[in-house]
Amino acid sequence: MGRLAEGSAGAGEGTPGVARLNLKAVEERVAPLARRESYDREFIFDLLLAYGKPKGNVTRLRNGSLNVAADKDREVAQKNVVYFRETDREPLADVEELRTSPDVVRYNPRFVIATDYDELVAVDMKTGENKVFPIRDIDKHFTFFLPWAGMEKAQYTSEAHADVKAAERMGKLFDELLQANPDLIDEQHGRHALNVFFTRLLFCFFAEDTGIFTDEQFTTAVGSHTQADGSDVQEFLTDLFNALDTENPEDKASYLSAFPYVNGRLFEVTKQHVVPAFTKTARGLLLDLGALDWSEINPDIFGSMFQAIVTPGKRSDLGQHYTSVPNVLKTIEPLFLDELKEEFDAGFSSVGKLEKLLERIGAIKIFDPACGSGNFLVIAYKELRRLEHAILERLAALSPKHQVLYAVSKIDIENFYGIEIDDFAVEVAILSLWIAKHQMNSEFREKFGVEIPLIPLKETGQIRAGNATRIDWNTVCLNNGDEIYLISNPPYVGSSMQTDEQKAEFKGVFGSRSFSKNLDYITLWFVKGADYIAGTRAQLSFVTTNSIAQGDHVGLMFPAIFDTGVEVGFAYTSFKWENNAKRNAGVTVSVVSLRNRSSAAKYIFTDDLSIESKNINGYLADAPNVYLSRRSAPLGSELPRMVRGSQPSDGGHLILEAVERSSLLEEAPESAPFIKRYMGASDFIKDDARYCLWIEPPDASIAMANPALTSRFSRVAEFRRSRNDKTTRDFAERPWQFKQPAYKPTDSIIVPRVSSERREYIPMGYLGPDTVVSDAAFAVYDAEPWLFGLLTSRMHMVWARAVGGKLKTDYRYSNTIVYNNYPVPSLSEVMKEQLTVAALRVLDVREYHCEKTLAELYDPNKMPDDLRAAHSEVDALVDSIYSKRSYETDEERLSDLFAMYEEMTAAEQAAKPAKRSKK
Repeated sequence: MGRLAEGSAGAGEGTPGVARLNLKAVEERVAPLARRESYDREFIFDLLLAYGKPKGNVTRLRNGSLNVAADKDREVAQKNVVYFRETDREPLADVEELRTSPDVVRYNPRFVIATDYDELVAVDMKTGENKVFPIRDIDKHFTFFLPWAGMEKAQYTSEAHADVKAAERMGKLFDELLQANPDLIDEQHGRHALNVFFTRLLFCFFAEDTGIFTDEQFTTAVGSHTQADGSDVQEFLTDLFNALDTENPEDKASYLSAFPYVNGRLFEVTKQHVVPAFTKTARGLLLDLGALDWSEINPDIFGSMFQAIVTPGKRSDLGQHYTSVPNVLKTIEPLFLDELKEEFDAGFSSVGKLEKLLERIGAIKIFDPACGSGNFLVIAYKELRRLEHAILERLAALSPKHQVLYAVSKIDIENFYGIEIDDFAVEVAILSLWIAKHQMNSEFREKFGVEIPLIPLKETGQIRAGNATRIDWNTVCLNNGDEIYLISNPPYVGSSMQTDEQKAEFKGVFGSRSFSKNLDYITLWFVKGADYIAGTRAQLSFVTTNSIAQGDHVGLMFPAIFDTGVEVGFAYTSFKWENNAKRNAGVTVSVVSLRNRSSAAKYIFTDDLSIESKNINGYLADAPNVYLSRRSAPLGSELPRMVRGSQPSDGGHLILEAVERSSLLEEAPESAPFIKRYMGASDFIKDDARYCLWIEPPDASIAMANPALTSRFSRVAEFRRSRNDKTTRDFAERPWQFKQPAYKPTDSIIVPRVSSERREYIPMGYLGPDTVVSDAAFAVYDAEPWLFGLLTSRMHMVWARAVGGKLKTDYRYSNTIVYNNYPVPSLSEVMKEQLTVAALRVLDVREYHCEKTLAELYDPNKMPDDLRAAHSEVDALVDSIYSKRSYETDEERLSDLFAMYEEMTAAEQAAKPAKRSKK
């Protein structure tokens, strides 16, 4: 069992007992803070309590023992949580001073807050979002601080934002130029040339608003030196781009000599880099673009938006773009950034240690083998630059020799590598890194008063166009023992959705190793990544659909990874990736980090907790590296058999809708003994009434003699004879019988094979003896209520989610994988009786709400309080079977389940030789 780790990397405060509050609860707790007559230092402590921060920690913060602030008289700071300052001047000035200060970088607070107790200014250090409002309006802005309560915000980029407005207008210009240049539409090189042209425009607009060019230099030149009808814009821009690639001003036309030499690969003259012909409308749109303020462009997200402009079918994504900075940081912070900040903290008063840290971060290499438009690389670059600035500022405070700063940064974009299959995305990624570099150079200038010019562009970037599954990654970023970190969001393609070309790539990656055709496409990045880092200092952290760590896929993929000698260093188990960037669309994902086997701590992260683990297996649980296989019978002796429901294979002719049943009974009342309620998962959950003809063999002759049933049996026989498989054809001789009859005339538990992922519990049911469970569900016959209690518990749901896999995004249950492998300790009769009472309470509450379907009752937004309370009683009781202490997280539950599974399977194996020896 892992332990909860206080203040652990990348997981917020990470303290046991964090109150899990919902949105309404937080709102109600914050509201009283807005009604106070006056404000003082207690405000920040009460604000933290309102978001569920532990009282003990807040008390320690109040008395100073947990306060790490530099100036404790007017500041309150808690590592990973908050840096708060009282001020007598404009709070905005204090926030600007704090947000890049060495202390704030050192302690990595989520929020920086300054207030004069009239106005409050706050900045979210992960998203960059800021708020300025009267402190009495704290209740109106309570959602801003929701990450304190474990609720991450999706940052919506509104229409007014510079990125969206700029991208929209770029789209209009792109469409106009395509119409004016039909030869560029279909030709591959022509379309590429147009894409490159737009990256050049973006650079020029950004350059004239950020000091790279003089103010409005590019837009003014276009407006002053071209005709209104646009007829000469093509010629002018061609000359201008040539000038930007010319070092000697004397070699440029006089009217272009003021433009600087840019260099790099951006403006190089080739046959593929052409300027399209312009129309009057296109020229107007170009000048309109120049009127925007491009200094606010965010390269973290604009690259993917820009791709939406030029990629067919992606334009609709433009209006709803979510910044993924907090999600990207889930890959970066625990991988290397938190360790670097801890090293900064440890060496805060040592010149030698800080100098050594500065050298270290200057040598780090970042590699994204599926880099898209480069936002992972951009965010990593910015974070390293901010840390570098904090180190330099601290060194200047410690040592006179460091007060004279040199106009250089040790962090070189040549150390940022990428592979991307879309050649246009490659150009955007390089441009995004240049923009990010200039923005960080500007921050350097503001902090230290030293200018670091961006141009000439001496760095051309290390982004390679190509298929990452076919390229030797060492030819892009040579792994020669350097400190290398791979971060990426590789493409997700399920096995059934892969193209023939993608299927063919598996052989090249696996080589002589065997592999299954059922592997997800992202497996190739994990296997290549494991091969790349094996035996070296390199580590990786990839975003992935959580399906790779569920069901059969674990046993298909992780053995090949662990066989290379690597292990999972940390994992975020599951969270929503709400982002319309390339390849990301609101899916449920995990973050999985791989490194060479090490004694260093391993962590499983949830929204607001980190669990230190002994080992993280392929199911992302703190447990040994076990792989569940299909079992034919339940593990241990406690559980009765679960079977798949009865399969008719009848063409629908043995199944009756409610109207058909009524008609049949009216026509032939003697058919009543042969009709039973028929229920699959959907029927059960939605309370749809269906029926079936169920004839036992002794009654077959009676049923076959019933004229009202004969025609149905004939159609069943005809359907079965038309099938390809012999087994079904053979059953044409018994058209009155289900092909696979599993029904027994006893009480039964029905377990849906598929259930919505939104539900906290799979809606299972307890049925009477006159209901036939269909093959769309599983059934346990001769079932006692205590088993219903065991299966409908949170403990069992945790197991089902982890090992059962998904059908699209829904839970997929399996009797052979989930149920038969479910570890259950020996249960006393007293415990079974307690489970029975708790189970019947759940069923009683359901019956009380009989006007609602189970789909409504188990909707997490509509679940009645009494039903939730009944389930909580079951949860607590089942938890007590597995542990004497209360569980803080589902990850702890899963860890105990795997530990018990390993113990029971080991005992099972040990017993086999003993049995043989008795014979």
